[in-house]
Amino acid sequence: MTNDSTESVPSDFRLQTRFIICCGLARGFLRFYIVSYGLGIYILNLLIGFLSPLDDPELEPSDGPMLPTKGSDEFKPFIRRLPEFKFWYAITKAFCVAFLMTFFSMFDVPVFWPILLCYWIVLFVLTMKRQIMHMIKYKYIPFNLGKQKYGGKKASASSRSSPRAD
Repeated sequence: MTNDSTESVPSDFRLQTRFIICCGLARGFLRFYIVSYGLGIYILNLLIGFLSPLDDPELEPSDGPMLPTKGSDEFKPFIRRLPEFKFWYAITKAFCVAFLMTFFSMFDVPVFWPILLCYWIVLFVLTMKRQIMHMIKYKYIPFNLGKQKYGGKKASASSRSSPRAD
């Protein structure tokens, strides 16, 4: 079953825009840093699950299908630890919860936001570096690059000009 998430992306974008407007404009200029930071960490965690294979060779050796590590290994399809639909559904739920949290002043904790932003950027860079190194080590790509094209036999010029012997 294929999942076409083209309809869920605009609705998620509208929800994210409402959250940003609520945190930034409607409730005062840029507030609810802890809620936004927690949301960013949760989305980063979801992204890791979305980019990770279901059967990770580093976690446990299994007898089932494994990621191919050599060019001669048989092709095994990439199966995500967190499927795309569950990824978008969890993000939508997270934005709804974060949006509801902005209505309560107890979640508006005064913090120095540049520290949270710098920490989140460092965490994102280190996490993505580790994930990319894992992808390189086990030679997998967690997304589709389009239909694979194979180069078939090309007819040589001498075979086209020679008459067929039937």
